[in-house]
Parts: sequence; C-alpha cells; structure tokens
Amino acid sequence: MINSKTKLIGLFGQPISQSFSPSIHNYLSKKYKKDNVYMCFEIEKNNLKDGVNGIKVFNMKGCNVTIPYKVDVIKYLDEVDKSALLIGAVNTIKNKDNKLIGYNTDGIGFVKCLLDEGYDLKNKNIMILGAGGACRSIAVELANKEVATLEIRNRSEKNAKEISRIINSNFSTKATYSLSPVEKKDLDNIDILINTTPVGMNSMECPINPLIKPHENLIVCDIVYKPHQTKLLTWAMENNLKVIYGINMLINQGLLAYEIWEDIKTNEEDVEEIKKIYFNSLK
Repeated sequence: MINSKTKLIGLFGQPISQSFSPSIHNYLSKKYKKDNVYMCFEIEKNNLKDGVNGIKVFNMKGCNVTIPYKVDVIKYLDEVDKSALLIGAVNTIKNKDNKLIGYNTDGIGFVKCLLDEGYDLKNKNIMILGAGGACRSIAVELANKEVATLEIRNRSEKNAKEISRIINSNFSTKATYSLSPVEKKDLDNIDILINTTPVGMNSMECPINPLIKPHENLIVCDIVYKPHQTKLLTWAMENNLKVIYGINMLINQGLLAYEIWEDIKTNEEDVEEIKKIYFNSLK
C-alpha cells in the first residue's frame, strides 16, 4: 500500500512504454517488504539533467537508466562506480545520502545468462551487434572473463572505435570493429553472436540477413525481450542453434540493481517467479 513513507524508484529512458522493469521491482518490493513503488519516466533529451536532479528533489531511492541515456547520464552524477566508469555507461543510480552514485549491472547480468547455461567463455570469439551503452558493459564483462576476441559491428564508427579502445587498453582480449553488414563468412570463426541493438523490439526486423546459414555451434543471444521470440532468435532456431533470451539478462540486471538500492541478496526463486509474471504478461 502506498503511504506517506513510500519511496519512489524510477526508470529513465525513451521509449519506456513497453518496459517490464516495473513488474520486476514492484514484485521484489512486495516480497522483501520494502516500502517502494517503481515507475517509468519517459524523458526528452533536453530534460535529462532536470530528471536526474529530480532524484534528489523528490528524495527517490534511485533509478534505472535505459536507451538512449546510459552514457549521457554520467555527467550529471556525483560519483560513478569504478567498473561503470571503465565501461562508460550507467544503468543504475543509487541516491545515498543525497549523493547520486552510478553503477552498471548490464554486463554482469548478461554474462550470468551464459554461465547459468554452463557455457565456458574463456578464449571464445564474440561478435556484438551495436555499440551503445549495453554493448559497452557486455564487452567489458566478457573481457573480464578472458574471451579471446570481440568484434563490434555498428553502423557508425565513433562508439565502436571507443569501445574497442577501452577493451584493448585494459584487457588481454583483442577487440576490433567493422561498419559492414554481417555476411556468412564473418560468422565462420564466431562462437557467440550478441544483439545489443533495439532492432527487433516490437517488430519483425532482424539485425542480420536471415538468409545467412551459420555454422552449427554458434550461440545466439538477443538482449531484446519484447517480443520474447525475436526475429534474430527465430532465425537461430530455424538453423538449430542454441539461443539466450533477452528476458534472462533483464531479470539478472534488475535483481542486481535492486540489491544495490536495498543492500539485500535476492535468489534464484526470484528469477523463476519473475519469469512466470513475464510469460503471463505475454498472454
């Protein structure tokens, strides 16, 4: 029940109308008996600074940050966690004693999806589609796990080049980038393909040519979670490939964010309960 002591937690982004995050965090607040309510706020770019200041003004517990503000939001924070600073993107903000601290749970949440399936990441060759904030965090966490190579495919050079520089300057992983569309030969030596672009979100678009016939051991991951079965994952399954769904990363990163806000430890039971809520929402 909302009362005079209820604390607000939010999601800042654009667009946010399809977000499942309120279901995750309001479930967790109810389960762990925390007097919070989680809401979404669609913020125009020119209002981002005011939105972040509003976290203090309204004494919010914190917020999540999604597309397209994970990078831009950093300059409005008081402090940034070391890992998030290296990544150069923030997806979680905690209001601690009126000081806004930025964290990033995307990369850890994504890698957990692969580890939970028993996949060994060391010395693997990875291709990431897109070069936004999610790509930054996933690339850094994969490099932490000692993957051999990271190839970033993006339509523009600036972000892809910067992420490659971050990886090459701080890890043994070799990072490269390309602006070209993915062709069959590009996937021949790739172990894991990851889509971090919004392509496929509430659409039947595919971020690669669906006529490509990949090798049989390729693992395909999509961080888009609506629809659950994206066009990319449909392409993968039609080619008998193993897939990782976007909802897995969303839940993992959400649990980590909630742990930051509340200093508690969630568990695997929460993952399963939230998945039930998610699948019911799709009916």
